[in-house]
Amino acid sequence: MRVSALSDQELIRLYIQGEEICFEELVNRHKDRLFTYLVLLLKDRNLAHDFFQDTLVKVIQTLKSGRYLEEGKFRPWMLRIAHNLVIDHFRKQKQMRMQHATEEYDAFDFIGSEDLNREEEYIQEQIHSDLRKLVALLPEDQKEVLLMRVYAKMPFKEIAWVTEVSINTSLGRMRYALINLRALMEEHKVRLVA
Repeated sequence: MRVSALSDQELIRLYIQGEEICFEELVNRHKDRLFTYLVLLLKDRNLAHDFFQDTLVKVIQTLKSGRYLEEGKFRPWMLRIAHNLVIDHFRKQKQMRMQHATEEYDAFDFIGSEDLNREEEYIQEQIHSDLRKLVALLPEDQKEVLLMRVYAKMPFKEIAWVTEVSINTSLGRMRYALINLRALMEEHKVRLVA
């Protein structure tokens, strides 16, 4: 059997049936795109290597557990797993940035009158929570471009390359994502200001 001639779907099916060589072929086909995507998101090659491995582990676990839904789009699915792992990493980092007071450092030294009071913080957190829920309602292609642009701060040229569409298509998806997001905000009565 020449695995290089098989489609991604055939490789996945055979891998699930126990043909380990098929997963190796899948990795060889998509490793450059996956690694480049991670480097673009993380801007750190060493961290990208770690996330590359984590992504492959998650892919294997999902395939082996039978939770992979065959839609003929293995690479975008794999890139989405990588993207979600990166987003989770940044969220955890943001939560872990709390500092404890020491003799040299005390957070209260940096608090000024312009800082948010507790009520304002709560309102800001609620707005972010509402916005995340609305973003989840967007069509997948629009959500993907929006997240890459906002969270990863990727230029549209890189977004186009990763999603394998033209720059104009990625710009169009972003435009429609914003239009749809505004409509969802009106529909759900979400305001971005207190």
